[in-house]
Amino acid sequence: MLRLLFPALALGLSCAFSGPVGAAEPGSYPWKPNRPITLIVPWAAGGSTDQMARIVATEMAAALGQPVNVVNRPGATGSLGVKSVLEAAADGYTWCAGSTGSLGTYPLLGLLDTKLDDWRVFVTVANVPVVSVGADSSARDFGELLADIARRPGEITVATAGVGSTGHRVMELIAQKQRLSYRHVPYPGGKPASLSTAAGETLATTQLAADQADLIRAHRLRPLAALSREPLELAGHGSIPPVTRWLPDLKISTDYFGLWTRAGTGPEVIETMDRIWAERIATSRALQDYARENGALFLPSSGAKARALTWDTIVVDAWALHQLGLTKRSPETMGIPRPDSTPRATVDGKLK
Repeated sequence: MLRLLFPALALGLSCAFSGPVGAAEPGSYPWKPNRPITLIVPWAAGGSTDQMARIVATEMAAALGQPVNVVNRPGATGSLGVKSVLEAAADGYTWCAGSTGSLGTYPLLGLLDTKLDDWRVFVTVANVPVVSVGADSSARDFGELLADIARRPGEITVATAGVGSTGHRVMELIAQKQRLSYRHVPYPGGKPASLSTAAGETLATTQLAADQADLIRAHRLRPLAALSREPLELAGHGSIPPVTRWLPDLKISTDYFGLWTRAGTGPEVIETMDRIWAERIATSRALQDYARENGALFLPSSGAKARALTWDTIVVDAWALHQLGLTKRSPETMGIPRPDSTPRATVDGKLK
């Protein structure tokens, strides 16, 4: 994710293997790995997940005294990379990074047979999608873009990270609410999707602020609205107005990002990672800088809190996807209740 701090990663590294993160002085933890750890990023190099993962990999390597190899394995809206972790041994040596809510929506989309109970999740940040257009677009604000889509049904191209991704879900919700028709253009990650709009290949993108931040600061993308109820402050740019200025009743869910590994992983591994999250991730200056520079909310969480935040997102997103006609089965068949029948976790972990 840290595109501003790692511009070379964002634009030029191999998508197959991005190299190891070296170890520093390890701490005294119950788990003492004796070989390198693999961290799968199921998206293209340079995107929001990739940047966040590299920061966390550096912290993990310093704490554990072993390199953490970040491997980009994109495809099928991230499910190919997640599948490789699901099939790996539950020994702590293989992790995955991304939007934790996808663990509950993949099976609904017919992409991967899994569920939240298959995983142990660790949250780092919450990311916010932003509706943006290219610098040469005639749309000066979100209202003008909506009007343009209405005038040209099925013509306006919108780039996202793939079917069922946050960007796709956001655009589908907007289109449904406004009864609009647009042309979806999927890419293997948020960064390629954002670059396509900056290059004029597509007319708009609804990817995360973290995917777009450097392009916005470089005036290659013009942000029109943040998918939030309050203005989004982006370092080096300023304030992005909330989508609720135009669509006050639009349903908005929070997109939590982090790491996960298979359930059933040894307790010594989980205890070690819980401690690393509390001692290193929660105090990581690099991760805090990333959040500030990319319009993200710094929210390190593990254990029950991370699971509660993730489940909240799954419930909302699963039913949103189902109501949009994008699912192959009902969320109820996966034990996912309707949002109005289950308590929801706020960003501070409290239930309301």
